[in-house]
Amino acid sequence: MATVAVYDITNNQVGDIELNDSIFGVEMNAGLLHQAVVMQLAAQRLGTHATKTRGFVRGGGRKPWKQKGTGRARAGSTRSPLWVGGGTVFGPHPRKYAFSMPRKQRRLALKCALSDKVKSGDLIVLESLNFDAPKTKQVVKMLGDFGVDSKALFITADEAENVEKSARNIPGAKAIQALGLNVYDILHHDKLFITKDAITRIEEVFA
Repeated sequence: MATVAVYDITNNQVGDIELNDSIFGVEMNAGLLHQAVVMQLAAQRLGTHATKTRGFVRGGGRKPWKQKGTGRARAGSTRSPLWVGGGTVFGPHPRKYAFSMPRKQRRLALKCALSDKVKSGDLIVLESLNFDAPKTKQVVKMLGDFGVDSKALFITADEAENVEKSARNIPGAKAIQALGLNVYDILHHDKLFITKDAITRIEEVFA
């Protein structure tokens, strides 16, 4: 098992923790990570785009001119896709983009993302993380103590409303619960701050 240092919010080491290799030490699978990210982003698409075919465009009920004898091409409606103001051919219609992956693949992708952060040294374990009141400057100070000036993800075991409110005003910072952990958030943020309790919760669920 890999052993990493445990810090308090002022970047002072207060101990060590062993990480479960079945979660934080798996082999990278880039293709699986890509599929998991695409699945998550596809599920967020609204899919409300819509165009009108010739059957939905108002008008065009009368034949513009008789079939024969005019010298012009045959026409049955002024709402043909060939006409200005006509319908659209093969245009987008409301649809769902969401698709699913097998549960084992989803879990393995999450483990790959976490393992990659451990390997690169971008996973920082905290003894605890909580604030008495929502204060953005507390998170700013904490990031400064750790020398982090990039996107950071804060992971807590349970709902931490003060942490969430304190982080949401900082561009690139986000706080989530351990059970809401997902591949996109892990890969999208450069640094992961995770509490010991959150690691325990993740190992209970995914080990």
